[in-house]
Amino acid sequence: MKIQERTGAGQGRSAAPAQPSVGDRLPTPPRERKPALAALAVLLILVGALGATMLVLQAGDRVEVVKVTKEIPAGESVNTSNATSVLVAKDDSINYVEWSQLDALKTYKAKSTIYAGTVVIGDMFAKGESLPAGKAAVGVALKEGQYPSDIKAGDTVAVYNVDSRSSSSSSDDNSSSSSAASSGGLIVDSAKVNTVAADDDATVSTGNLSLTLLVDQSDAAAVAKAASAGAVAVVHVSGN
Repeated sequence: MKIQERTGAGQGRSAAPAQPSVGDRLPTPPRERKPALAALAVLLILVGALGATMLVLQAGDRVEVVKVTKEIPAGESVNTSNATSVLVAKDDSINYVEWSQLDALKTYKAKSTIYAGTVVIGDMFAKGESLPAGKAAVGVALKEGQYPSDIKAGDTVAVYNVDSRSSSSSSDDNSSSSSAASSGGLIVDSAKVNTVAADDDATVSTGNLSLTLLVDQSDAAAVAKAASAGAVAVVHVSGN
């Protein structure tokens, strides 16, 4: 009897669809793909990688060139004692002198003073002697005490006649420089030291030193005359 009542009660109810549980989510539609943006991203990655590769290749494209380690005065040449080799980035717009060309470069002369630390280019040199206009190169041999101990090529010096045998009438030349050369005193107030003899043994044993001075052509005879008498002394002056 009870079973029939329960069955009859259930027949009057409508079938309702099952509701989703609270924690379930409804399925979302698939996202729209953008192939153009993906292709652009790949392209940017490739361009960046190519740029990095080019920088690495350029950094590795180097050439061995000549660098000056000691000052080279005008009219002097490069050699293994005043130059070394360094690696620089290759640049066809710069006329570097490659280290393999050093032997050929030795036959050229510096047009002007080349300072230590300079990476040289071909335009700095010329064939043959290269003295500044109006200048003459005069060699002098000095005894210890007639030159500063720290003298070097490129220094500016004054040249004096230190002959103690003063003579009032030893020459018919009326120039002031010749008068100074014969009677003592200043010969040249500003001369450039072009070269300093590299004979270290002689300097240590005797104290003697040989210099080549760049002087005005009008003063060359007076300096040479005093030098031949062993009566030249040089001192540093402003301009060094």
